[in-house]
Amino acid sequence: MAPFKIELVDKFAALITAAFGLVAALAWNSAIQKWFEAHPGIAAGGPWLYAAMVTVLAVIVTLWIGWLSGRIKQQKQ
Repeated sequence: MAPFKIELVDKFAALITAAFGLVAALAWNSAIQKWFEAHPGIAAGGPWLYAAMVTVLAVIVTLWIGWLSGRIKQQKQ
């Protein structure tokens, strides 16, 4: 395959992967918003509390994924 075609396929693969990631993120956002709305005590905090909770969750999950990735890399060595 020509270098241009390889580059084109690589770019499309990256774009499609990013698009699926965005769709998944939007689906999770919707699910979290519905959960937030279903709990009146938490919902009383408004959108700022929602944003803070989602940010904390994102940081925790990101740290966990980084930790897991490090463990997998150590096992390969």
